[in-house]
Amino acid sequence: MVEIPLSALEVAMVQTGTRALDTLRDTAAFAQELERLGYHRIWYAEHHHSPAIGAFPPVVLTAHAAASTSAVRIGSGGVLAPNHAPLTLAEQFGTLAALHPDRIDLGIGRGPGTFDETIARALRRGAGPTTDAEYRDDVAATLAFLVDEVALGPLPEPWLLASSTAGAGLAAELGLPVAVAHHIRPENTRAVLEHYRTAFTPSRWSERPRVLLCVETVCAETEEEARRLVGPMDVVKAGLLKGISDIPFPTPEEAAAHPFTEPERAALAAFRAQQAVGTPEDVLRRLGELAQETGADELMLTTPVYGLRERVRSYELIRKHSGA
Repeated sequence: MVEIPLSALEVAMVQTGTRALDTLRDTAAFAQELERLGYHRIWYAEHHHSPAIGAFPPVVLTAHAAASTSAVRIGSGGVLAPNHAPLTLAEQFGTLAALHPDRIDLGIGRGPGTFDETIARALRRGAGPTTDAEYRDDVAATLAFLVDEVALGPLPEPWLLASSTAGAGLAAELGLPVAVAHHIRPENTRAVLEHYRTAFTPSRWSERPRVLLCVETVCAETEEEARRLVGPMDVVKAGLLKGISDIPFPTPEEAAAHPFTEPERAALAAFRAQQAVGTPEDVLRRLGELAQETGADELMLTTPVYGLRERVRSYELIRKHSGA
């Protein structure tokens, strides 16, 4: 049993045999289905120049999903501060919060959102990687502009994304809730949480440490079907292990025929063991373990599987078997 709120991270995979436009059109239906199922919030990630992930700005997806739903919280998970001027972020999300009071989240992250340095520099108008000090200043300026410059009344709820102790330290310093990227760097989760909770300073944004843990989660009626569904993302991950980032998101049939090496199989199995994949009973047991081990206040599930119907079904099975 998982007794804390469940939310969703939508990565907007562009599937082989479909168009990015098809993925974009699915976003409203996905949000409506998860609202029907009772999920607490839905976030959209920022990515660029990937054949497997749509380059859809989180602020646009947030606006579209918020207008297509009525109760679920919607936001970014996250917008990447180095790619945007702080005042622009404050104006965009401040406006959304005014249009949809008490429903908008502003999750902020640091990475470039691409493995292509040319694209990263284009996003930053030729600038190089952001330093720790510049990132801190950008996040602080965005928060200040929300309050002092935009000042439309209702504010978005700010979160800082973290996959390292550096990110955790900044969230603690600024008194922000933290979203921990367990689905990316599970080996860092324990250190991130310890550092965040130890260093946390209360602020207007949060009086106490608040932790959202993001977990890669694939649920199906049978273990065999769950393994089939994770196949396409395994192909993408295997490419990343070899430094190849331009791999399309394949069909489950293509993934089943992919020639994984033994080291790749071992690495993928080790990663999967730290996530939540399997039958409803297995997934809920694993999510419960993660909630207890980390003391998370909320779990955010990301489900990168082929097909909108299959993705929604995974979320549906979890809610059905959780007794919610």
